[in-house]
Amino acid sequence: MLTTVFNMSEGELREAAELVANAEYLIALTGAGVSKESNVPTFRGEDGLWRNYNVIELATPSAFTNNPELVWEWYTWRQGLIAECEPNPGHLTLAKWEETGLLKSLITQNVDGLHRRAGSSNVLEVHGNLWALKCISCDYHGRLSAPAEGLPECPECGSMLRPDVVWFGESLDSEVMARVYADLEKATVCLVIGTSGIVQPAAMFPILVKQRGGTLIEFNVETSRLSSNVDYHIRGPSGKTLPALDSLI
Repeated sequence: MLTTVFNMSEGELREAAELVANAEYLIALTGAGVSKESNVPTFRGEDGLWRNYNVIELATPSAFTNNPELVWEWYTWRQGLIAECEPNPGHLTLAKWEETGLLKSLITQNVDGLHRRAGSSNVLEVHGNLWALKCISCDYHGRLSAPAEGLPECPECGSMLRPDVVWFGESLDSEVMARVYADLEKATVCLVIGTSGIVQPAAMFPILVKQRGGTLIEFNVETSRLSSNVDYHIRGPSGKTLPALDSLI
């Protein structure tokens, strides 16, 4: 007997589970809702101020150019908070589906790295990763295993390193996006998990799958801007609804 509350019948839930289990090419798109269940702050709204700074104004190339110490202090603080968070059952279910070969690709808008910590490896991080680094002068890329200390320096050229995330005013990584669009072309079923459907271009990803005849299954605690386009809307926290669906596969 399923104990999670859904806004759909058990029969419809089983239909969705069958579609997932038999998908020719299953992909997932995740947003902030997945991480919220792990108590990851959004840093917007009530969390939108840090030491009287608007955090959105800190996430820009100009802010880093003008005051890299301040920007790194903010990112180190964020890393410290996220280091205390753990992947939740939703993250773990997606990692399990990848390990078994069911889930082909995981596209995420999140930068917290929790999908990777959960065990997912084929993760397309469209906004980058809070723990990843890149040099401002050369092609060096690295990754932190703990919150940064001070101003990280490039081990190859000695220049400053910056967080390898997409800041406001920057373009998304072309290689990552090429892989994203390739997977959207192949997808027969797309799971839309914990995303509001507001931020572009990610909000269009499920629509592209739908336009090609694919099936959309949404997992969210509320309706989103994408809900009117999906085939199934499974209401509830993904940390409960994803494992519940998995139990039917």
